[in-house]
Formats: sequence, C-alpha cells, structure tokens
Amino acid sequence: MSFFGVRGLVPRPLRTTVETTALDGGTVTTVYQRGLARLVQHEIDHLEGIVYTARMRPGVDLISVDQYRQTGRAWAYES
Repeated sequence: MSFFGVRGLVPRPLRTTVETTALDGGTVTTVYQRGLARLVQHEIDHLEGIVYTARMRPGVDLISVDQYRQTGRAWAYES
C-alpha cells in the first residue's frame, strides 16, 4: 500500500542483518547499512503487511510531498 502525496518520518536502525534462503537451500546472511538498511526494512514491512505510518512515533504528523520538497534536504538519519 502506498500513500501518494504525503511523507512520514520513520525511525529505523541504520544497520540490519537479513538471512535468506538460497536456491540450493543454504542460508545467506547479508548486512545492510544506512540508507540501504532503511530501504530493506521498509520492503520487509511490505512483505509483512505493515505500512510505514504504523512505525511513526506518536505525535509525528505526515507532511505533503510539496512541503517535504521545499525543505531542500533529505531526511536526516538517526544513529
């Protein structure tokens, strides 16, 4: 599910470890960091049926894409 026209700030770890099963049945472990870690966590949420608004902190509001773009900067990463 997507929310067109709005953005929301979601706190996520800057490092995540993912275990997957290879075609031969073996386990592959991959460590992702910073932006890629956030992206992978977001996509895993999709697979589990979780939308990003469920991960937003209480009291944090969605903002319009236009408002987001006017800041001239990307979201700041949390450590």
